[in-house]
Amino acid sequence: MLKATINAQTFDIQSDKAGISVNNQPFNWDMVEIKDGNFHIIYNNRSYNAEVLEVDYQTKSFLIKINNTKYSIELKDRFDILLDQLGMSNANAAKVNDIKAPMPGLIVDIKVQVGDTVKKGDTILILEAMKMENVLKASGEGKIKAIRVSAKQNVEKNQVMIEFE
Repeated sequence: MLKATINAQTFDIQSDKAGISVNNQPFNWDMVEIKDGNFHIIYNNRSYNAEVLEVDYQTKSFLIKINNTKYSIELKDRFDILLDQLGMSNANAAKVNDIKAPMPGLIVDIKVQVGDTVKKGDTILILEAMKMENVLKASGEGKIKAIRVSAKQNVEKNQVMIEFE
């Protein structure tokens, strides 16, 4: 079972051998992926073009454009629903984890200082690896406690680079 919130309206989605149902009503559609992130959908004898604009797997949220109308979608599986029922839905959302090097590389630039408060999506530092610059961003809100690296320093995979309070 899934709960989908689409532009602030919530739907219960079930999938079983009989097919898909939305709010206990059969949902019959045909969908074909045309190319990466672009789909053609036929529903109730009408044709729709869908494009996935943004995906955030951590929060299970998506921004999709269907026939030039944008839809914000948030999904919750049975585990998310159970956490909501137990009052634990945002237990991990507020905590920002330390930033570790995702791969060996060279620190090109550090965009924050100790004591800075960052928001989700803020650029923290730039890591060069395999001749590509990778922008590492904050996964949530937090305050910088310590910076364990410096510009032009080489780092190893999983090395802690930034600590949060």
